[in-house]
Amino acid sequence: MKALGKVFVGAAIPEAFRGAEVINAEIDKKARTMGVLIALDKVVASGEIKKLKKSIKEYYNLKECSLSFVFNEAEATKEFFSAYHEHLLYILGEREPIYKYMLLGSRMNFSENVLTLSVVHGGVEMLKEKKCADLIKRIVLDETGLSVDVEFSDEKEEVKMPVLETVTVTEKKPEKEVKKTVAKTVSGKLILGKPIKGEIMKIADITEETDKLIIKGDVLGIDTRELRSKKVIVKFILTDGTSSIGCKFFTTGEALPEIMAAIKGATVCVQGEIRNDPFEREETVSVRSIEKAEKKVKTDDEPVKRVELHCHTQMSAMDAVCSATAVVKRAISWGMKAVAITDHGVVQAYPEALKAKGDNPIKIIYGVEGYLVPDTIGAVTNHKPYNINSEVVIFDIETTGLDKNNDAITEIGAVKVKDGKITDRFSTFVDPKRHIPEKITELTGITDEMVSGAPDEKKAVGDFISFCNGAPVVAHNAKFDTGFIKNAAKRSGLTFDNTIICTLLLSQALLPELKKHKLNIIADYLNIENPNHHRAVNDAEVTAGIWVDFVRRMKGLGIEDVSDINKKLGEKIDVRKTKNCYHVIILIKEQKGIKNLYKIISESHLNYLGRTPRIPKSLLEKYREGLIVGSACEAGELYRAMVADKSASEIEAIASFYDYLEIQPLKNNAFMIREGIVRSEAELIDYNKRILALADKLGKLTVATCDTHFLDPEDEVYRRILMDSKGFSDADNQPPLYFRNTREMLDEFSYLGDRAYEVVVENTNKIADMIDDLIPIKSGSYPPTIENSAEDLKRLCFEKAYRLYGDPLPPFVLDRLERELNPIIEHGYDVMYMIAQKLVKKSNDDGYIVGSRGSVGSSFVAFLSGITEINSLPAHYLCPNCKYLEFPKVSPGLSGCDMPDKMCPNCGTELNKEGHDIPFETFLGFNADKVPDIDLNFSGDYQTKAHKYTEVIFGHGYVFKAGTIGTVAEKTAYGYVKKYFEKRGIRVREAEVERLKLGCTGVKRTTGQHPGGVIVCPKDRDIHDFTPVQHPADDPDSDVTTTHFDYHSIHDNLLKLDILGHDDPTVIRMLEDLTGTKVQDIKLDDKETMSLFSSTEALGVTPEEIDSTVGTYGIPEFGTRIVRNMLVETKPKTFSELVRISGLSHGTDVWFGNAQDLVNSKTCDLNSCICTRDDIMAYLISKGMDNGVAFKIMESVRKGKGLSAEWEAMMREHNVPEWYIDSCLKIKYMFPKAHAAAYVTNAFRIAWYKVHRPAEFYIAYFSVRADEFDYDMMTKGYDYTNDKIKEFEKMGKGISAREKNLQTILEMCREMYARGISFEPVDLYKSHATKFLKAENGNIIPPLGSIANLGAVAARQITEARESGEEFFSVEDLRQRAKVGKSVTDLLAAAGCLKGMQESSQMTLFD
Repeated sequence: MKALGKVFVGAAIPEAFRGAEVINAEIDKKARTMGVLIALDKVVASGEIKKLKKSIKEYYNLKECSLSFVFNEAEATKEFFSAYHEHLLYILGEREPIYKYMLLGSRMNFSENVLTLSVVHGGVEMLKEKKCADLIKRIVLDETGLSVDVEFSDEKEEVKMPVLETVTVTEKKPEKEVKKTVAKTVSGKLILGKPIKGEIMKIADITEETDKLIIKGDVLGIDTRELRSKKVIVKFILTDGTSSIGCKFFTTGEALPEIMAAIKGATVCVQGEIRNDPFEREETVSVRSIEKAEKKVKTDDEPVKRVELHCHTQMSAMDAVCSATAVVKRAISWGMKAVAITDHGVVQAYPEALKAKGDNPIKIIYGVEGYLVPDTIGAVTNHKPYNINSEVVIFDIETTGLDKNNDAITEIGAVKVKDGKITDRFSTFVDPKRHIPEKITELTGITDEMVSGAPDEKKAVGDFISFCNGAPVVAHNAKFDTGFIKNAAKRSGLTFDNTIICTLLLSQALLPELKKHKLNIIADYLNIENPNHHRAVNDAEVTAGIWVDFVRRMKGLGIEDVSDINKKLGEKIDVRKTKNCYHVIILIKEQKGIKNLYKIISESHLNYLGRTPRIPKSLLEKYREGLIVGSACEAGELYRAMVADKSASEIEAIASFYDYLEIQPLKNNAFMIREGIVRSEAELIDYNKRILALADKLGKLTVATCDTHFLDPEDEVYRRILMDSKGFSDADNQPPLYFRNTREMLDEFSYLGDRAYEVVVENTNKIADMIDDLIPIKSGSYPPTIENSAEDLKRLCFEKAYRLYGDPLPPFVLDRLERELNPIIEHGYDVMYMIAQKLVKKSNDDGYIVGSRGSVGSSFVAFLSGITEINSLPAHYLCPNCKYLEFPKVSPGLSGCDMPDKMCPNCGTELNKEGHDIPFETFLGFNADKVPDIDLNFSGDYQTKAHKYTEVIFGHGYVFKAGTIGTVAEKTAYGYVKKYFEKRGIRVREAEVERLKLGCTGVKRTTGQHPGGVIVCPKDRDIHDFTPVQHPADDPDSDVTTTHFDYHSIHDNLLKLDILGHDDPTVIRMLEDLTGTKVQDIKLDDKETMSLFSSTEALGVTPEEIDSTVGTYGIPEFGTRIVRNMLVETKPKTFSELVRISGLSHGTDVWFGNAQDLVNSKTCDLNSCICTRDDIMAYLISKGMDNGVAFKIMESVRKGKGLSAEWEAMMREHNVPEWYIDSCLKIKYMFPKAHAAAYVTNAFRIAWYKVHRPAEFYIAYFSVRADEFDYDMMTKGYDYTNDKIKEFEKMGKGISAREKNLQTILEMCREMYARGISFEPVDLYKSHATKFLKAENGNIIPPLGSIANLGAVAARQITEARESGEEFFSVEDLRQRAKVGKSVTDLLAAAGCLKGMQESSQMTLFD
């Protein structure tokens, strides 16, 4: 909570609200409304509330402002309710104005927990009828946490009733125990209030008319807020699958932990009342009682369980919503011995599935549902050896429509072709025995009269088959024509089993230059006459001409036989674009298969990535060893062949490729009935039976699978929302792709009789038994090797140590050096150090410093080897001349630069002040049991070179960018849910939106790369021993290759280097170039620089001039408003304190609500509160705790995992104060001290330039950090800049991100103006393209690119054009030489850059 005045800065806050705090505030920018929840210590008069409301509305230009209140000191006493009376009537009037007038002049009495309102104007019965008492009870409960009963009485009947006078609330304690609304302890089922009795209703059935209720559901999203009165508001969401609703109650801090533990993630019954919460803007439940409830858990009760062999997880991008963890846990709970993970095209769920398995006795079957592309074009089906010059029949048909099952043939036309010539013709109308639709007549010219009396289907098709005489038949889009012929033959008892050749597919292979391959388009391209398109015999003759041309082309490719067409033309297929792509299930059978599948995944992503990562059949054949291949779902090659009614021999050939065949529940494929692909469920049954019969014939297993995409039937709503977000029109028609238990699957396939058990249970278990229990992620570390790395590291360290500390080394220094070197080399981390050393040295040699990140600065070896500038030894004096060394007694954690200056007692030289007192164990642990990271901040200008240099070190093909997986974030999911219901005009509670949001969160959206992470594979290994690889974001045009697994999954196996780009090294390089002062020459104890962090004096400005009492605008880590406020509160005077503040500012829940409160309450000071993770370990060790335990506690706390009960007990045994333990429990994330020290070192250096070289400081800042610098806005002087800043400040939370950035830059401009430095006008000849320059008079020249909308490209073109040395003699000349348009010269003219320049070159010539 924040003080009211600090939240609404600029608004006039009435004095009555002094001490008030804002619990929450929400603004609706579009509606221009705001809701504010305020905590008060005392009752405020309604007139003061109106003033506050008016002030906020006017200041933020709102249409409406809703204020809600909570009273910190509310007590069930007469005194409180006397003071509360007038406020209650005001709030009641805000909700229901009629009640305000009915109760005008009423009096209030409070006794025995009953609030009695005496009505002086009558209307008691009406108040009772309108349930006014219930509304008052809700208001009182919401605002005070007190549960009271409310009654009305008529003043005339109750004249003797004692009346309370209005008095102010006092500190007086209640005369008797206040009636509690919560149980003191959780016992048995009861968690809160009284035992619940009554009928449970569905949440979806709650309406505006609902009053009291009992509901049951699961608890989600608990939120608590502690008031200053120590009362706690608890809010949570309750969901029962039908809908969700928000619930709210008050409790005490003492009771909270037990209640929270009881309700977190639990299934509960809640009794309470519905109220319309003005702040939440929807109905919520005011909770009276909570009881534990039994959650119905689905089980698998069959004696032998099935195995799911086709299961998707959240890694099936935007398609499946169940996590791998949830799938594995469900399978374990059901007693299944195995479960497969088969995501679409990826294997990114493997690490999570492996972790979820843990030590449980379940086998994870690792697989993938790939996208299989036959390496043949499929132009020839049912092929047999046959010379392409031999006789073929080329035919075409006309029909009454497109549906081979429901429409009929009206005409057949055919020609025989041999050796390139037509030798015979066939043509006949066919009586379809039905009306020919008008549209068909318009298209073909065939009328009912023309087919009347023609041969019927049986006669015409029989004659055509006789005409063919077994020869191969050729047609354009043969699937259509032969589909009708096959169906007609089947109905007539005829046999049609000819080889079929499709010229459409031949055209796609032979004429790839054509975008479309319609018959008339091909004919035009090949100059073949087409006099009567859409008549059968004419189209057949045109197709014959095309066939003759294609035969010539195929012979030129060495194709002589029909049986060679598919294979040889398949080599011309673009696998990425072909439409012949099918689903396939690939399961890893044994260890060899892991690497083979990883290679397949890599090639599919790197070489065959179309809309999906595709797997050529030949690629699968190449790496098939160790794999099991299944036929997949209805999108599989086998199922599609059956639906396409391919010949029995061809279907058998397709099925022969697979190791097992798959069938699925009928409703999975119900869309085929909706879309007219099949006519009924009976056909779907027939397909499954045919697959089973085919497997029997081929001696293969048939398995039944769910094709799982979500765990339970009700979870389909999440997939529905995700598919809607992708634009699927049928998103609401979700198939039941849920994880079924064994009984459910047996019921699904009951139509197979006794064989249902075989396909559901026996065969799935047989497949599982064929597969080894595998671990797809290697254990152990596999660092790369660098020849003599250990020896080189030792040599570098000792050379620098001798250079600094002398030879022989002082015992303390030698001990620390050896204490680090031994475990580093023993555990193979010397390579990591030497890699980092080489990268840093290369950058330094090229003129860019490198900043260390993370805890590497804890390592003295890292300092001596040149990786970091942070010396982690305790603070010490060191003589650069005679090597005198002194470790004075100073406060733990002190930085050496904070010690007083001192001269060497031996030689009189000024001593260096070194050391930051950082324990090495933060980096590596006490037993080298922590895998270390070395993270480095390179200049953003140098980062790419650093990345390339890693390939120089390790070689091409061994260095990969660290891959990341981008999932649906909560905010994105929230948008999906809101949009889904808005499109359908459905109103849902915010609580239900929250539930649905959580169900959509975590689903994979895309992949990416770590901004600086590089993964290195050792040269004696293949990257596929660890992970597949791919392009980031599935971008086939990217030249970057990343790990397929998220880098966290293989972090402990392969070396990861963080080579990050950062502005600080870039700024420092520019400052060095501008000033000639090297950063290493800047002392970290410069007093003027240090003063910036507590005053503005060193800048020569007043706090009023720059609206800040500190001078850290533009100083990295210390320039934001939040950190400036921290500086104001802590008033640092030393470098060590800046390091502590940096730790606080970078942590989560370390300062706010934690250290800030402790410091302000004087419980501790800045130097004793927890600021960095190292503080915890060092402090606990100082209290006598075991080193290893102290380290583990530090690691747990810094990751936000808190403390175990055992640790808390141990801390208390060692006299660790309660405030320290409580502080540890609040922390979510912590910064290492070494990281903070590195950041502060560079920040202090930059601050030195700000104090001592101001113009250069502002030039570097604007050049590197001010991307949105606006020349027109920012060059108008101090007053304009100051006014513009105030204008932005008034926007409050309504300010946009861009406006916020502009405000930050304006603050720098204001400070610069206040210091007497100004901007010169942008100059066509003096201004740089993108960098700011120093003018001769000390001011700053903005770049051409700072002109709004001109752009860096145009600016560079102008500066390049002027390099010839000749001035531009006209605007026209400028455009021509710089190759810019009129819009650019207009912007230059508006900025005053073209004054005196003539428009036309021609005019200049005639002057």
